[in-house]
Amino acid sequence: YELTLEWKISSRGNSGIFINVQEKPEIPTAWQTGPEYQILDSEHMDYNLPEKRPGCLYVFAPQKNVVEMKPGEWNTTRIKQVDGKVEFYLNGVLTGEQDFNDPEWKKMIAATHFSKYPEFGKATQGRIALQYWYFETWFRDIKIREL
Repeated sequence: YELTLEWKISSRGNSGIFINVQEKPEIPTAWQTGPEYQILDSEHMDYNLPEKRPGCLYVFAPQKNVVEMKPGEWNTTRIKQVDGKVEFYLNGVLTGEQDFNDPEWKKMIAATHFSKYPEFGKATQGRIALQYWYFETWFRDIKIREL
């Protein structure tokens, strides 16, 4: 699939887009299964941490190509996933790539706090979840298409 959307976030805001989310009664939140496309305002305290910049695969890898988000303006996101291979884009720039079938992915998970969640990052398809976490975040022009 290919997901495109626009987002805007309030000052110091933190949000995200979760992919491959699995809905099960024993799993209470989307982030316990789905890897996250990070959305972060430039005034947030974590903005300059490489693995937490907007458009990156949250806590797993810094932006592949450095790009700034547009504070107070609409930003564009594109997420493309084919057979477990995902690409993240922020404002037209490739910011992340990951193959969820690669054995290295399991090692990457094991090195983070997500290792406590047995279903995290295992699926190569599932639901998409938009996060609202304390700060206002707006989404618009949401489109998805099968590839």
